This record gives sequence, structure tokens and C-alpha cells, in this order.
Amino acid sequence: MSDTRFTLLGIALIFSGFIILGIFGTQYFVSPIEAEEFEECFEYYEDSEPIKVDCNVKLQQKFLFFSVIIIIICIGIIALLKGVKGSWDQDVKPEDMVGPGGPSKSNSDKLD
Repeated sequence: MSDTRFTLLGIALIFSGFIILGIFGTQYFVSPIEAEEFEECFEYYEDSEPIKVDCNVKLQQKFLFFSVIIIIICIGIIALLKGVKGSWDQDVKPEDMVGPGGPSKSNSDKLD
């Protein structure tokens, strides 16, 4: 892949990681407080009563969710760094160069 694609892929992965964290992460912020303060954890639903669940299971779900998000963001950072540190224009062949730094070609050279 080209360096530009790695850069865009890295930006997209980092952005999507933070968006997923912002949308779906709010339900996981309450579980450590419930486990530490009340020693009872509940699963909350909009259309029914809260259901008592094991706090360890809820904390494991939180850990799994955040580790997946961290992996997505880290892959995005690696792709972004690979794209930024890439070769970009340094690997242009001398015969493909144009402009003041490239080899000069006259009309007689092009006819041969």
C-alpha cells in the first residue's frame, strides 16, 4: 500500500476507535463504581426492571471492550506512523523526475 493509504487508514481507525468508545463506552463507566461502593451490580434496561448480575462478569466485559478499543486505536497509530515515516516522494526514479532537479531532455533526445 502507498504511504497515503496508510495515513488515511490510521486516521480512520483512530477516529472510529474514539467514536465507538464514546457511543458504546458509557454503559461500562458505572460498573466499577457499583462493584466498589455497593458490591452489587445490575444490568439496566429501558423497558424492564434492573437485573442483578455478577460484578466480575460485568468488569470482565468492561475490560474486554476497552482492550478491543485500545487495540483498534494502537493499530491506527501504527498505520499512521508507517504512513508518515514512509518514503513518499524519495523513491522517484531519475528518469521520472520533472522540474529543475530532474534530468534535462531536449527535443533531439526525445526523437531517438
